[in-house]
Amino acid sequence: VQVVQSGAELGNPGASVRVSCKTSGYPFINYYINWVRQAPGQGLEWLGRIDPENSMARAAPKFQGRVTFTVDTAASTAFVVLERLRSEDTAVYFCVGAWSYWGQGTLVTVSA
Repeated sequence: VQVVQSGAELGNPGASVRVSCKTSGYPFINYYINWVRQAPGQGLEWLGRIDPENSMARAAPKFQGRVTFTVDTAASTAFVVLERLRSEDTAVYFCVGAWSYWGQGTLVTVSA
């Protein structure tokens, strides 16, 4: 199994950032993709998840209206877009397939 995320991103406050998560080696559509993040010195925080089979998504209340989850099932790839970035969004973002297969993490830095 491989889960490979896109590279580090630098975003301005108020801008948007997109992170991709390409999977292989397991049946992508059979398991939710969850997204979590870890800010410097903090624990893991759940952003939400998407069901690749039907693209039904659920965002944590804190991120509702600001986060979008999508998938490309043909490419076994998931995406997250976080809008209206704030400095406190600076964190390493992880995708997790089936709560077992973790990406390597993507550092998102929000700075003017």
